[in-house]
Amino acid sequence: MTTRMTSKNTPCGLNRDVIKMIAMGTMLLNHVATVFMEPGTFLFELFVDIGYFTAITMCYFLVEGWHYTRSRRRYALRLFLFALLSQIPFSYAFSEDGSLRYSNLNMMFTLLFCFLIIWALKEIPDPGKSRAMAFFLTCCTAFCDWAFFAAVFTWLFVWADGVPERQKTAWRWAVLCFGGFTFLSGIGRFPPAGLLLYAAGAAAGVALSAVCILYLYNGKRAQRGRKFFQWFFYLFYPVHLLVLGLLRFAL
Repeated sequence: MTTRMTSKNTPCGLNRDVIKMIAMGTMLLNHVATVFMEPGTFLFELFVDIGYFTAITMCYFLVEGWHYTRSRRRYALRLFLFALLSQIPFSYAFSEDGSLRYSNLNMMFTLLFCFLIIWALKEIPDPGKSRAMAFFLTCCTAFCDWAFFAAVFTWLFVWADGVPERQKTAWRWAVLCFGGFTFLSGIGRFPPAGLLLYAAGAAAGVALSAVCILYLYNGKRAQRGRKFFQWFFYLFYPVHLLVLGLLRFAL
């Protein structure tokens, strides 16, 4: 019989806020590469691959945080408001010509859909209706950054539900799925050896997140500055995108 894991015996490990700070740093590297660097160069690929640490880490904490959120409605509303706030900086940072042209919805919208997927899977009592709604919400991420992948990660972590054996299985599938998709997407662009390296590099960021969560995370939050961390993680996303966009066109 399996039981849900609510804490970890890793007192000297990394707490949730430290891992999230690392995720903000890896996201910044990914976006710096996307905005300023030449695709195909070693440094570009390195920064982009490291940045893959972020999305799956945030999906994991989204699922874990479901059990501790005092008001899920307010949490969803907060995600929605910051998604709206982030859309113009997102479009500006990744615009090709400096104009605000819509490309897709930003990652905050993706996390909102993922949160609603958790809600559907956990709160709708009828299994058929629950999965149908979660599948519909998964399809909605087609219009967002990290389309489908973030939703798949969320499904996996909801299934794992904090059970250690299932968590390891969920992370293995996440690494394999992301690495496999990257491999398939690179066919025709790279020779066989280069293709394997390309896929392994992309999967490395996801695997690094797995190592942090499974073996270094102590299951706790920071003891001090909780309000600071809470709002920092929300504000960092739109602010850093706006700064990158302004720098791009200033330079």
